[in-house]
Amino acid sequence: MRSMWKGSIVFGLVNIPIKLYVATQDQELKFNLLHKKDNSEIKYVRICKQEEKEVPWNEIVKGYEVSKGEYVVFDDKDFEKVDQARTKTIEIQSFVNENDIDSAYFMKPYFLEPEKNGSKAYALLREALQKSKKVGLAKFVIRNREHLGVIKAYEEALVLNQIRYQEELLQPKSLELPSGKASAKELELALDLINRLTTEFNPHDYKDTYVEEVKEMIMKKAKGLKIQPKKEPVKRAQVHDLMGLLKASLSKKEKKSAAAAPKRKKKAA
Repeated sequence: MRSMWKGSIVFGLVNIPIKLYVATQDQELKFNLLHKKDNSEIKYVRICKQEEKEVPWNEIVKGYEVSKGEYVVFDDKDFEKVDQARTKTIEIQSFVNENDIDSAYFMKPYFLEPEKNGSKAYALLREALQKSKKVGLAKFVIRNREHLGVIKAYEEALVLNQIRYQEELLQPKSLELPSGKASAKELELALDLINRLTTEFNPHDYKDTYVEEVKEMIMKKAKGLKIQPKKEPVKRAQVHDLMGLLKASLSKKEKKSAAAAPKRKKKAA
């Protein structure tokens, strides 16, 4: 992997030089946009509105509009002058319980790798986080913006997981949400269904089967084969009989469990 950023983890007076790596990869299929008439690829160009001609990348700068049509131009060197210490450090502000952070705030994980002279301090922080069962709440600057994140021990690595600021998370106040409560019997059946469907989370159990099906369709179309829908369109269940739906779900789960259970051998007479 190629590192995307170099800097240091800072907590107290401890400074750990590290490299930062993207910890995820997108699995989505890449489709190019084509002209329907001749399947030629659509090209995007950068056009100057005033000159009405294409502009090369080396002539493009970033500008902030301070008033209508008036811009203050910034380049990479200008951004570095804001605060070089902040652009080169991941500063741990405090340590918190990971369970105290709602999952709605989590955004994107990054792997942290120590430089050679930071291995000992890196291992110390990793072990301390494991023992304390805490995560480090940190601030860091990437792509000209200050972010909030948590540093946690993950297997043998430290992971920096970027999280959202409170103001970035919209509130559901404008949504039309139900105010009524379920009946005691409905709630009892729903909890029973939840308990029966409860398992330990194992990420290896989940695969993106949709992408695989689309790839299969692509190969068939490439060979000139006709594509047939695999399943009937999903029909939405009517929810006016909530009790009936819950009971049917429980019955379906029981039948499924019975079918999956190993059959006992009959004892010899």
